[in-house]
Amino acid sequence: MRDFTFFNPTRIEFGKDKEANIGQYLKEFGVDSALILYGSERVKKNGLFDRVATSLKEQGITYAELGGVVSNPLISRVRDAVKVTKENNLQAVVAVGGGSVMDSAKAVAAGAKYDGDVWDFFVGKAVVEKALPVFSIMTLAATGSEMNMAGVVTNDETRQKYPIVSPLLFPKVSVINPELMASVPRDYLAYSAVDIFSHCLDLYFTASYLPEFSAELIEAILKTVMRTTDALLKNSDDYDARGEFAWAATMALNGNTFVGVEGNTYDTHMIEHAMSALYNVPHGAGLAVVLPAWLKDIKNQMPERFERFADKVFDVAGGDAGIDKLTEWFSAIGAPVTFAQAGLPEDAVDPIAENAFGNAKLWQMDTMYPQERIANILRLAV
Repeated sequence: MRDFTFFNPTRIEFGKDKEANIGQYLKEFGVDSALILYGSERVKKNGLFDRVATSLKEQGITYAELGGVVSNPLISRVRDAVKVTKENNLQAVVAVGGGSVMDSAKAVAAGAKYDGDVWDFFVGKAVVEKALPVFSIMTLAATGSEMNMAGVVTNDETRQKYPIVSPLLFPKVSVINPELMASVPRDYLAYSAVDIFSHCLDLYFTASYLPEFSAELIEAILKTVMRTTDALLKNSDDYDARGEFAWAATMALNGNTFVGVEGNTYDTHMIEHAMSALYNVPHGAGLAVVLPAWLKDIKNQMPERFERFADKVFDVAGGDAGIDKLTEWFSAIGAPVTFAQAGLPEDAVDPIAENAFGNAKLWQMDTMYPQERIANILRLAV
């Protein structure tokens, strides 16, 4: 193990009906008013919004609301939410939804305590020095945003998809009730599974040093995701499978897999952020296209780790066989693995590569990933 500091202050409230206690959770932090931020009107139609609002009212907490957060969240909606929060002098942000809502809530929390434009945090013009407390009620498991300090938002004018990161953005309390995720469509279940895989494999295949514990933890997460995804595709009401899937998603990006690791990067995310920024492909669908192609590009860099992956996760021999099995599983669960399957034209390669190279420069990965290399990786998926 390499030297490390581990910090994660988020409290997880896991279980049935825990969302009904959200008012109590906010009150523990001295909150008297909040913004309820959500995505689609589904949370109102299924009664979840009313349960949240009732819980806040019971604790004497006033609230304003704002919906319309989309799958690839936009900075324009974040700006709208910041305006509402400031105008009403609200003291917290409650995210009700999936990772897109959670990511937006973090940006709102920072923007509400800042005099400039919230996009400044994404492009390095400002550092988060203050933020409102963030709380979440998750309706989809994928991003791990419920227990980490990062969020990703797209600038709908410049088509840049960048992250905001600060220890001040860790949620105070996140509610994970697997029952709230039972209505997730089959395609988004598949995309969520792929997102978890990418969170794990970006680390697994780029770390210059990967402790045995971390490798085994990642492999356990991946096998859990495969087992529970297959179970949920057969029976979406399988509460135990839904719960294990949700916790695997949280564990994949709450810091545990990074303990003692050295020298890792976020390669597939660097490339996919450009794809979804330009073509509005669901994030997990884009990753399903990018990940197998990227693995083919780097397979000779750490052949022993590819052989381990094939053996431990898919019980086959050889790195190529492992990549093939991964691609086959993505296809089997309904995730696209080619440009055509994702609805992308072949001539999208160069625009995506150009945009992704901007990400590479921002993340200080441009020497390793010149634009032509990114384009070559993408062509492996055309």
